[in-house]
Amino acid sequence: MDADGIEIEEIDIVIVGAGICGLATALALHRKGIQSVVLERSETLRTSGIAIGILTNGWRALDQLGIGSKLRVRDIWLDTHKQQASPLSTGEARCVKRSDLIQMLAEDLPIGTIRFGCRIVSLKLDPLTSYPILQLLDGRKVKAKVLIGCDGVNSVVAEFLKLKPKKLFPMCGVRGLTIYPNGHGRAPEFVRTHRNDIVCGRIPINENLLFWFLPFPLTELSDANIFNDQELIKQMALDKTNGFPDEIAKMVEDCETSYLSLTHLRYRTPWDVLLGRFRNGTVTVAGDAMHVMGPFLGQGGSAALEDAIVLARCLAQKIGVGGGDMERNGREIIQRKVGEAIDAYVEERRTRLVRLSAQTYLTGLLLGTTLKPLKLLILALIFLLFRDRIRHTRYDCGRL
Repeated sequence: MDADGIEIEEIDIVIVGAGICGLATALALHRKGIQSVVLERSETLRTSGIAIGILTNGWRALDQLGIGSKLRVRDIWLDTHKQQASPLSTGEARCVKRSDLIQMLAEDLPIGTIRFGCRIVSLKLDPLTSYPILQLLDGRKVKAKVLIGCDGVNSVVAEFLKLKPKKLFPMCGVRGLTIYPNGHGRAPEFVRTHRNDIVCGRIPINENLLFWFLPFPLTELSDANIFNDQELIKQMALDKTNGFPDEIAKMVEDCETSYLSLTHLRYRTPWDVLLGRFRNGTVTVAGDAMHVMGPFLGQGGSAALEDAIVLARCLAQKIGVGGGDMERNGREIIQRKVGEAIDAYVEERRTRLVRLSAQTYLTGLLLGTTLKPLKLLILALIFLLFRDRIRHTRYDCGRL
């Protein structure tokens, strides 16, 4: 109970946010026998959003979580009763519906792990124990021995850590989903088509669903009210793909208008990732709260899944599989061990994330400028720094 007479609930590990990263982190801890509680501001699972591209490194993380096979296409032989998960393409670049991924992560968690309707309004450290105390909108308070912020681009936990605010690329992006009742016939691969300063990327979800993405410079946005008008978004996307192959124009024309979205593209600069202080006591962040990046490499979701694996592994190594050390040891020992675990997690992730952030940042600058000399300079930098274009997909977050 605090000085105002309000009862404070004490929980060992609290994760803020039941998005992909938050649920993956909770599941990774669960696989290590460590309990956690996920506080989600919404009243139900947030299954909004269209789809998410997951590359080879992300599928390695999903396999460690034990749900990769559930999301893969499966071959079934009726005569031999055999089943086998079959990769869709070399390197296993796939796109899945965001709602499917969220549901599968949640289904493998123990009942009661996720608490809905928990909107965080403030965060401070207990002056006596130095544990974080969360103030909820409904008046409740929660004290956590470990706090992991997976609360996205507008993270309360990142703000508590005094991380630099995310920035806006000089670009917007249209995301869409097109349904082909008779099949689209496209190869199961991520394809980007370029014309002048416009790039259109597409990747199949399955044989009937195609996810596509269209970034363009913010200076070309003529009407600020377009963000809330899906018909205007569709017309603008059609205008941007004028001159592209007919199949791309048809893909945009036939898209499901209800799935269309237009967003500003946000990022955390590579130098902020390099220099950011991602721990305060037993508080840290993961996913977009740590390293929000543009969609140009398709690595945002995969990097968040990697975060979950690495963080759970580091915590288990310090507090024990099953989290037994949290119960047996006193506060000072717990804080020291958790601090060491978070430091190990940050150290392991930082170099990886700086590389991802740097290439994403340069690619965003390249797509967002119309100055040819600057484009050539940026292209040269990308070539020099990232000549191996699939290096990022080769990354292995290791065993859980």
